[in-house]
Amino acid sequence: MKRYLKQLGQGMTEYIIIVALIAIAAIAVYSFFGDTLRSQTGAITKELSGQSGADQTSAAQGAANAAADQSEHKGLGEFTGGAEAGGE
Repeated sequence: MKRYLKQLGQGMTEYIIIVALIAIAAIAVYSFFGDTLRSQTGAITKELSGQSGADQTSAAQGAANAAADQSEHKGLGEFTGGAEAGGE
């Protein structure tokens, strides 16, 4: 019986670790694309209320372009502090 309970605890621990990793990934994605998502949601809200959402749509496009520019400029050197391979 104790062996069965140990295995149950192990499964629960693995499940918690997976959920935590998914939550961390979701937070990272939201922080990267948060401005775009907020602007798109604002445009949808205005359009549903009968107003023009053009301003929010252009803001969303600008935020998406800024996020794309950030991803293009990131390199491994920025994460390692400019250290070269081989410890030189």
